[in-house]
Amino acid sequence: MNDVIFETVVTTLAPDGRKHVAPMGVRYRGEHVVLMPFRPSTTFDNIIATRCAVLNIVTDTRVFAGCVTGRRDWSTRPAERIAGVRLDCALSHVELQLYDMRDDAQRPVLNMARVHEAVHASFIGFNRAQAAVLEGAVLISRLHMLPPQKIDSEMAYLQIAIDKAAGPKEHEAWGWLVEAVRLHREKAAATTAAAAAEITGRPSS
Repeated sequence: MNDVIFETVVTTLAPDGRKHVAPMGVRYRGEHVVLMPFRPSTTFDNIIATRCAVLNIVTDTRVFAGCVTGRRDWSTRPAERIAGVRLDCALSHVELQLYDMRDDAQRPVLNMARVHEAVHASFIGFNRAQAAVLEGAVLISRLHMLPPQKIDSEMAYLQIAIDKAAGPKEHEAWGWLVEAVRLHREKAAATTAAAAAEITGRPSS
């Protein structure tokens, strides 16, 4: 069986103090948390430099949608026992410290020890629209890989949950994702038109 992967948000600090917010699927193995960030990535570089990270449990799906659409400036506050920050909107957070790494050219495996954890708000239940935004964010992160028909069919299905269950936060997050699809296609169309104009010698409109 595959490992169970939980969708979270990982916050890290660069050596100069700049914060970085990134959605990330994590695995829990006993008392440890396993992160597998891509290489190269800011999250990986920051953890290697500082040996610290914060795992944020979040139900405000605007964070997930925002990060994949260029909106990463989320409110944070200092961690309690490590050099890091946690999200203000986190229901809970776990402060982590790197204790072991299995290197890999694409996705190193970082085994993180729990240093401190705290609960800040109650989990009040599942919301289908939140799940739809999460799935939509994954799709947006793969716009360059998936055919347009796949994107359209998946987004149309997810729209059902948005229409039935979304609140203001989910509607805002979904709007960012829909806009990202539109902008991606406009850019692709402009690139195609420019390439065609170069071949024919005519200016693109």
